[in-house]
Amino acid sequence: MTGSTIFHALGLHMHQPPGNLRLLIEANPGEAEQIIRCYERPVRYAERYPDTAHLHIGFSGVLLDQLLDPDIVDRYRHILDIPEMLDRYARAQNIELIGMGHYHPIFPLIPQADWPEQLARARAAMLRAFGRAPRGFWPPEMAFTMDMIPALVQAGYDYLVVDGVHVRPEDGITDVFRPYRVCHEGVCITVVPRDREVSMAQETGLDVSWFQNDVRWRVGGSARPHESRLVTTWSDGENGAWVRQPHEGAGFFGYFFAPYMEQVRGGAYPIMPVSLNAYLADNPPAALAQVQTGAWNVGSTSGYDRSQWAGSERQRAAATAVSDLSARYWDLRERLPAQCVSPALERVRTLILEAQTSCFLFWGEAWLPHLYARTGPAAAQLNEVEAALTVAAAPVPPPGGVAPPPGALPAPAAAVATPAAIPQTEPGPGVSPLAASVGR
Repeated sequence: MTGSTIFHALGLHMHQPPGNLRLLIEANPGEAEQIIRCYERPVRYAERYPDTAHLHIGFSGVLLDQLLDPDIVDRYRHILDIPEMLDRYARAQNIELIGMGHYHPIFPLIPQADWPEQLARARAAMLRAFGRAPRGFWPPEMAFTMDMIPALVQAGYDYLVVDGVHVRPEDGITDVFRPYRVCHEGVCITVVPRDREVSMAQETGLDVSWFQNDVRWRVGGSARPHESRLVTTWSDGENGAWVRQPHEGAGFFGYFFAPYMEQVRGGAYPIMPVSLNAYLADNPPAALAQVQTGAWNVGSTSGYDRSQWAGSERQRAAATAVSDLSARYWDLRERLPAQCVSPALERVRTLILEAQTSCFLFWGEAWLPHLYARTGPAAAQLNEVEAALTVAAAPVPPPGGVAPPPGALPAPAAAVATPAAIPQTEPGPGVSPLAASVGR
């Protein structure tokens, strides 16, 4: 069928929106236990198979913030020793840590001015948790646009994974089994296409025989079946019954991964697990490609139009409200001396970045209140800072009340209003962004 060597890069994506680990343990302890155990399994199986296993694990910065929170550590201590788990990840040489945006934003939907801080905060969280920074990048929700390339390279990334259906090779021959060099505005980065079909099976259920047969069949029908082939599979690591399965023998790690590693260890399996860092060092991409703006397929969307996150008028209005607040923030920063940036303004910054969490848009209109719970206080705080700046800059009128001269700073802008139809209360207890879908 094929005489090529087939390598496999297996990735798992881990994320929780702000405050969700606390919400889960308070409102739904059973679901909380299923999820927290999903974070420990990859490192345990990596330790069990140090000679054969290679895993790529991405943690959003906001998830790491929660895992590093002493209160969360205490609340989950009866289930898992979180600091000990993170230390094991730090020491696991066969786990390649993967970066993303700190608050898991849809990068094409947020202002480019906010990209560097989303990237920098996420890398800083990785350093705090594991003592090492990631070299590979996984776009949250696989939402990517070519404009991101300079920011990713500037942030320190060598490669990124994108959904293979969006890759457009310059030779016109579709081939998801090799990496590409992709350039934008004179800046280049390596792009690794994710195999959408096999990744969907990884998300929902597969076995060793099916995996071998399907991959070999698809590689045999690829454009270059006798060259070295790289199949890249990526899915959520804690989302769905298959990966959350409390009985490990019936879930991803017990039913598929362990038998997979045993067969690789036996020397007869035709697919070899590999680290992307190692593979790309030995196989630097020569082929050029472009990547179409898009995301991965979730719910009823193919990912081409990002409609899961911006398909309704109210979703788009919420995203616009966040962007408008960001513009006000940057305008104010330009008008303020650097030494005058106050803790209040720093809190505004964090609220704006938090409001960019993809989960608040993913769930249609049900989770928009979480977004407005951040934009409302941020707008009010911006009003106060702007008002104080206006007062400080206003000239003192001489006796007789002469009006300020032309050019004085205008009155503060109005706050970004919360649409009246959006309730200002959060969803009721037990609502989890991981309860019903494969993407967030």
